[in-house]
Amino acid sequence: MEYSQAEILQTVRMTEMEHLDIRTVTLGLSLRDCVTESIETTGQRVREKIERVASRLVSTVDEIGDEIGIRVANKRIAITPVSILTESARGNPVDLGRAIDEAAASVGVDFVGGYSALVHKGFTRNESEFFDSIPEALASTERLCGSVNAATTRAGINMDAVARVGRLIKDAAERTRDRGGLACAKFVCFANAVEDNPFMAGAFHGIGEPEAVLNVGVSGPGVVNHAVQHADPNLPLHELAELIKKLSFKLARAGELVGREAARRLGIPFGIIDLSLAPTPVPGDSVASIIEAMGFERAGTHGTTAALALLTDAVKKGGAMASNSVGGMSGAFIPVSEDAGMIEAARLGALSLDKLEAWTSVCSVGIDMVAVPGSTSAETIAAIIADEMAIGVMNNKTTAVRIIPVPGRDVGEMVEFGGLLGTAPIMPVNRFSSDQFIRRGGRIPAPVQSLRN
Repeated sequence: MEYSQAEILQTVRMTEMEHLDIRTVTLGLSLRDCVTESIETTGQRVREKIERVASRLVSTVDEIGDEIGIRVANKRIAITPVSILTESARGNPVDLGRAIDEAAASVGVDFVGGYSALVHKGFTRNESEFFDSIPEALASTERLCGSVNAATTRAGINMDAVARVGRLIKDAAERTRDRGGLACAKFVCFANAVEDNPFMAGAFHGIGEPEAVLNVGVSGPGVVNHAVQHADPNLPLHELAELIKKLSFKLARAGELVGREAARRLGIPFGIIDLSLAPTPVPGDSVASIIEAMGFERAGTHGTTAALALLTDAVKKGGAMASNSVGGMSGAFIPVSEDAGMIEAARLGALSLDKLEAWTSVCSVGIDMVAVPGSTSAETIAAIIADEMAIGVMNNKTTAVRIIPVPGRDVGEMVEFGGLLGTAPIMPVNRFSSDQFIRRGGRIPAPVQSLRN
């Protein structure tokens, strides 16, 4: 992979003026060889392996960033779903979660993902017990993140799991009441979860992945926003898409450069680059601002689903041209609290839960970092999740929900999560009940389009 002088200079400009960074370098690590008959011994082996394999991750990635002049914002670890590790081990899974969190602190990473369960078709006895441990594990740790995969296009939607996730989220929020329900910001419910996602809170190291692998999340909404802002306001949409596609090509090239060099120095195979545009609270580093720059007064108004579809497709096409290692989710993220433009659009009433649900059909994930009133019922939360699962299952794509029912807060108030998690306006939910539908339980069967063989 060779670079021209012009390409290098353009990348430098993007770094200095347009908020270009590599959002994350994530080490995927299998912990299946750490399993023993007790949680305590498994925790000891897990901690030893994480500290051994990831000991140089942070320093190596920082060195590369300094050398080439591109900041790598986060260094993270994704591990084997912990529900697998606890399958035959005696003890409390929360103790294993705390051991993983301590190991993550020891090696200096920002987050570790994988306190997860894959229950899209049902629960084992162990997974059911593990499920109940998730709120305590996330509330009592700093870096640990968790997820549940509750649906796939092939299996349909496990509505028993969806209902339990609604209760899980309420429990996690209450356990971190003094921090605005922060534990919920570290939890995601998926349909069609991918095994090589480098982004938190949903990252885990899938069972089809190798022993260890290095994955990169590129990001770069500030670069795209700058280009769209400075483009001819009358530029036809197909030409605007071409502009975004070319920028995505360059972003992917920069991300792969960092990832492959880090993999070489660490002696770990390089995996994928995830092209997803991931916003931050920094002004200009916003997916909503990109949408508005296309010709909208506010993100969330009519036509913005079409604009987001254009943006997501152009990002995918540019990345696919640049690399044969594109993976993860690779599109556009729409986390409300982490995007200054979305925060403002939600505050003004331009952006609603219903519009976020519509955006899900064309973006990377879905309802993400959305704060709702603390009085929102577990059944309503489960119903919101069910809608997102349905979009993923019917369209054969990854969808997800990261929602925070903020204890003691109501519509119109703001909650501060800090750092990259940002600030969220409390958004209203539909006042009519979905309770009876959720209480039916069972499974929504897989759609006919799942029969592809």
